[in-house]
Amino acid sequence: MSNPYKIRSTKIGNSAGFRLPADFYREYPQFANASGWIEVLSPNTAIVKIIPESIDDEDEDDSLMMRLFLDFAMIEALKNNSLQPYTTEMSEAAHKLIESVEIED
Repeated sequence: MSNPYKIRSTKIGNSAGFRLPADFYREYPQFANASGWIEVLSPNTAIVKIIPESIDDEDEDDSLMMRLFLDFAMIEALKNNSLQPYTTEMSEAAHKLIESVEIED
């Protein structure tokens, strides 16, 4: 997971917007000149989706359902403030559950 980035509200022409730090664009250059949307989930919580201008066509079809699922899961998790950090204990428990599972091609 990436580091959080602080944003600030700023006036842009006759509108208002959010300013992202230069570090964000250095780490994620694909988001420069991108568009997206913001959805308010509660009075104190909003989620921002930034969509890069170019998406590989062959990856787009394969990942569309995954992106839709992850968008849905994130919105649902933020609605109830049920997000929690993934701990070492959680990882160990997951590894114990699958340690004897064999995957066939």
